[in-house]
Amino acid sequence: MKEYISRPLKKNYDLGQYAPLYRSLIIGMIKEARAGERNLIPTFLDFGAIRFGIARHFGFCKGVENAIEMAYEALVQNPDKQVYMVSELIHNPYVNDDLQKRGLRFIKTSKGEQLIPWSEIKAGDVVVVPAFGATVKDKQILREIGVNITQWDAMCRFVEHVWFRAEELGKKGYTIIVHGQFKHEETQATFSYSQQFSHTIVVKDRKEAQILGEIILGKRDKSEFESIFREKCTQGFDIEQDLKKVAVVNQTTMLASETADIAQYFREVMIEKYGAEEPENHIANTKDTLCYATKNNQTATASLLAEKADLAIVIGGRNSSNTTHLVELCEEKLPTYFIRSEEDIHSISEILHYNFHTKTEHLIENYLPLDKTPTILLTSGASCPDTIVEKVLTKILSFFKEKRSIEEVLANFQIQLTEE
Repeated sequence: MKEYISRPLKKNYDLGQYAPLYRSLIIGMIKEARAGERNLIPTFLDFGAIRFGIARHFGFCKGVENAIEMAYEALVQNPDKQVYMVSELIHNPYVNDDLQKRGLRFIKTSKGEQLIPWSEIKAGDVVVVPAFGATVKDKQILREIGVNITQWDAMCRFVEHVWFRAEELGKKGYTIIVHGQFKHEETQATFSYSQQFSHTIVVKDRKEAQILGEIILGKRDKSEFESIFREKCTQGFDIEQDLKKVAVVNQTTMLASETADIAQYFREVMIEKYGAEEPENHIANTKDTLCYATKNNQTATASLLAEKADLAIVIGGRNSSNTTHLVELCEEKLPTYFIRSEEDIHSISEILHYNFHTKTEHLIENYLPLDKTPTILLTSGASCPDTIVEKVLTKILSFFKEKRSIEEVLANFQIQLTEE
């Protein structure tokens, strides 16, 4: 049974100093109206000719928003200095391009390739540490140059928490298993920090975790470790000694449920190898290291997908890990289109979809069912500004002549509640 309740919108929503780039009046008003709610019920906007379902949680988390504001503050407060960032602020080309237009320069690419030689950076320059963090080596180089890296440190506090737990558990003798993409800057940073306190190894998914688990159990030849993991573990890693006690942490943008599944798998491996008594002697409980914001976006998307709809549109940067995981979730239920912005929506009949599995673009025709009132599910990755979500929504709306106005719908929008 469905029922609806009305939520009046807060008037005079404050868009903030950098609103034109990343904050949206429409999306911001919806988020403001639903602030404090603990449920995962989606928001539905019914324009008559078309209906949108919007995930309860999506887009920027506090960590990303803090990093963006810090980057712009660094530019505003230092007009006569060169402002750098160690690597991309977030995985969104529009935000990164705007920062570069305003004078910020990236020292490295998101894959760690050097763009600006360290020799060009001077002690008086400003260097912002991005939300993903920076490697121990890069921070040390900057300190030796004389750069104050603490003043403009935008590292996400959840990433920092992963680091501290890795340190704590490493000092207790646990080997750290990082669930992440080895070349991703966050995983590189976490790996560089963790290896100071413990041997560390990276697994990218459940498949690699299972290979490592079977090596631990002696069900696979040790030579497979050399071919798969030798380049993704600390120097001197000894599979006989360094896999007796393990702790799983993650790259915070990975699928949280997959990290939890990998941790549970290694728990089962250790119980099989050492017995069920006191398994914590061999596998640490690291549930507290999962990023709540990433998990909220993913669980909210799962809740959104429980609703009836015709298609899903996921918005975000193509190299955004957390966005691709949202796409994965949606693909299991509905025709799903992965786009960067409204520019990928060419018309009412054509959309440019990015297949992240094959890393190819596809121009999809007739993506909107026009023989009925279509329902579109919308969500976005943690690196996607609300303003882009708004532009996607309003562009699709522009294709329909007979529709309710945005003002009318937002004046008293409806939140769909589901009763068991």
